[in-house]
Amino acid sequence: MINVTKTYLPPLAEYTAYLEGIWERNWVTNYGPLMQELEDKLKAYLGVKHLFFVANGTLALQIAIKALELRGEVITTPFSYVATTSSIAWEGCKPIFVDINPQTLCLDASLVERAITAETTAIVATHVYGNPCEVEAIQLLAEKHHLKVLYDAAHAFNVKYKGQSVLHFGHVSTLSFHATKLFHTGEGGAIVTNDDELAYKISYMANFGHDGPERFLGMGINGKNSELHAAMGLCVLPKVEEIIQHRREVSTLYDSLLQGHGLTKPVGSPETSYNYAYYPLLFPDEEKLLAVIAALNAHQIFPRRYFYPALTNLNYVLPQQAPVAQSAAARILCLPLSHDLAAETVRQITAVIIDAL
Repeated sequence: MINVTKTYLPPLAEYTAYLEGIWERNWVTNYGPLMQELEDKLKAYLGVKHLFFVANGTLALQIAIKALELRGEVITTPFSYVATTSSIAWEGCKPIFVDINPQTLCLDASLVERAITAETTAIVATHVYGNPCEVEAIQLLAEKHHLKVLYDAAHAFNVKYKGQSVLHFGHVSTLSFHATKLFHTGEGGAIVTNDDELAYKISYMANFGHDGPERFLGMGINGKNSELHAAMGLCVLPKVEEIIQHRREVSTLYDSLLQGHGLTKPVGSPETSYNYAYYPLLFPDEEKLLAVIAALNAHQIFPRRYFYPALTNLNYVLPQQAPVAQSAAARILCLPLSHDLAAETVRQITAVIIDAL
């Protein structure tokens, strides 16, 4: 069976060495030494000022929305994982969808301004498949209309734009460290900001509002992660460059084998250093996509319609139209991509696809 992704698991002995230390200290949660070490190493690796390791990427979004004090209408993308929209709605805000750029599949910055009203407080955009949004255009709009900017960077670990981490853009960025991600901690996520005041708020909001054992600065939630998850992250982090290199090679092979068959991919900026988090393909129509899925499944190969359906279909948001996003969602398929996918397997996958077209 070949799945769309495969979790990288480090050598068991490396993880066990960290577990032995946890057992010796009997310190499993509440900001233990491994969690602190992972936060420090991630800040250094990603080149960011403040990073908070939390329980998952969805909680990271929810805490960020609360820390930014968002309310009213929030402009966002209809083409993302459901957590982007559900977090906005969960925190009592109203998601307002703006359609996506047909080339990048990220929020179309040229359409944002016409959606801004007196009730708009923020833009929440996703770096789709790790391709950066139009960050400069969004920043100009935010400054002009006094809006907060939050980036869902769940796919954008280690992505750089114009030589710096894409996490530098916006007021806050959030990451997912789910087991399916390029860098993972089993379950986990992070909130990133370069704003000192905002970082202080996030620090206590992610820990029940605590500022010390007997003082509360305000409302908070339990966002903490554990030493067990931090240990996994500390094992995986040194392997990230090697993992990205293999995924780059696999993606290049896919490109060469699928060229000339009427399939396209989202187009990223040439100024982006990509992380090869996914291999998405756009089919000419949904009929061909479904035929390919059926053929692959018959060979025990399981790609994923990611993202499908478009978020305009959710039953807890107002009906809204986003024709580009709705079209892309019906036609896009992520092919298997992982740290150890073999070249022969890639040839097998592409042969089935070509035969089914």
